Amino acid sequence: MKQNYWRSNLKILSILLSIWFIVSFGFGIIFSDFLDQFKIGGFKLGFWFAQQGSIYFFVLLIFIYIHLMNKLDKKYKNKSKKDS
Repeated sequence: MKQNYWRSNLKILSILLSIWFIVSFGFGIIFSDFLDQFKIGGFKLGFWFAQQGSIYFFVLLIFIYIHLMNKLDKKYKNKSKKDS
């Protein structure tokens, strides 16, 4: 039971951290020249991701993590009640 819980937890963490890496490093650094051809709020998109976008995505991912972990906790809490 605990092993499945932590496996699910690590899977969630891995996915969310991968998304954050792609957004912060990929969009902000690697693909910034390509993204600069688009604008958001008058700023080039690559610049926006490098300066603010990755921070907004990080905060959004925190809320997604909270939601997913609450769901996971409820799932395994209900299973532990059934087992006892």
